[in-house]
Amino acid sequence: MSTRNNHTMNLTTSQGTARPSMATSSGGAVKARQLSQLHAQLAQLSNNLSDTENLLRMTSVQAEAMRGLGSWHAGIIHLFSALLFYAIIYMGLMILHRFMAASKLGEEAVRDQGQGDSK
Repeated sequence: MSTRNNHTMNLTTSQGTARPSMATSSGGAVKARQLSQLHAQLAQLSNNLSDTENLLRMTSVQAEAMRGLGSWHAGIIHLFSALLFYAIIYMGLMILHRFMAASKLGEEAVRDQGQGDSK
């Protein structure tokens, strides 16, 4: 039994010494794989950052265009409100003019009728 334990001990010792060299070589492979993954993630992050910058630039351009459209819209509203104001004033003056003309015709008719009665 003691021989067997010694034999197992020798196998363990020989395997124990063999494993660290395999561990360092597999550790190097793990590090290389991790480094490769980090580089891939860094490239993806860089692409995402570039996409975000492009979107931000486009958003800025769109915001500027919206400001321009807002200015046009305000100008058009101002123009139409001024036109509406002047149209209302014009219509009011036309109605007043017609009323005064009708009233003048009425006065002339009354005066003519009065002159016809006096003759």
